[in-house]
Amino acid sequence: MKFIKMHGAGNDYVYVDCFRETVTDPAAAAVKVSDRHYGVGSDGLVLICPSETADCRMRMFNADGSEGEMCGNAIRCVGKYAYESGIARKETLTVETLAGIKTLTLSVRDGKVDAATVDMGTPRLTSELPERIFVDGRQQEFVGVSTGNPHAVYLVSGVDSLDLKKIGPAYENHPRFPGRVNSEFVELVDRSHIRMRVWERGSGETLACGTGATASAAACIWMGYTEDEVEVKLLGGTLRIRFDRESGHAFMTGGAVEVFRGEIDL
Repeated sequence: MKFIKMHGAGNDYVYVDCFRETVTDPAAAAVKVSDRHYGVGSDGLVLICPSETADCRMRMFNADGSEGEMCGNAIRCVGKYAYESGIARKETLTVETLAGIKTLTLSVRDGKVDAATVDMGTPRLTSELPERIFVDGRQQEFVGVSTGNPHAVYLVSGVDSLDLKKIGPAYENHPRFPGRVNSEFVELVDRSHIRMRVWERGSGETLACGTGATASAAACIWMGYTEDEVEVKLLGGTLRIRFDRESGHAFMTGGAVEVFRGEIDL
C-alpha cells in the first residue's frame, strides 16, 4: 500500500489515495500503520476516496481502528493532496465526511498548498452551560459541543501540568458519554487567545485537534470569555477559529504539511 504521511499542527495521519489504492480492512490497517514503534507512526489512517456528492470523500480511522466522523486537521491535508495530485485542481473544494460535506478554501503558493480554511459548519451545544459531572475523583464542569463529533470542553488553570496519560481514559470513557468523547482542557490567556490540550477518543493525547479547537473556541465564545475570533495554541502549533454569528458557522484556519511518502505491506 502506497501512502503519504502528512500533518496539520502536529496532528499526523497516514493518508491513502483510494482513487488508486484499495484498502480492504481500514480498521486493521489503521492499527498497524499508527504504531509508532512497529508501523509508520501516526494518530490514525485517512482514506481519500471518490465521492458522488463532493470533490472527494474522507474516511478517518483512529489509532485504535475506530472510525471517526470528522477531523479538522486531517481534512486540510486532504484538501492539500486533492489539489496537488489533480483530484480537484481548484482553490475552493468540497470534501464529503461522516459529519457532512465541508468546504475548504486553500492557500496556494507556487503550486503548493500550505494552509486551508475549513467551514466547520455550525457547532452545537450538547450540554447545559456548563454541566457538572464527577470524574478524576472530583466534580468537574464541562461544556458539551458537537462539531460533527462529540467534545467535552473543560476550563482549567495550569494546562501544562495535567497528566493526561493518567487521567485521559477516565474522561474519554465517562458514563455520561456512552459513545466516548473527545476531551479538551482549555486555559484562557486573554480575550483573543486560549491554550488547549486534547485527549482524543481512540487515539489518546494528540498534538492538535481541529474539531476540538473549534469546540473549545465555541464554548469560550458562548460563555462570553473571548471575542468571536480566537487563536488556539496547541502542543503542535496554532489554529485560528472565527465564529460568524450571522450564519452560525465556525471557520478554522491552519497549515497542512507533507512529511514523506512510502509503501508498506499490510
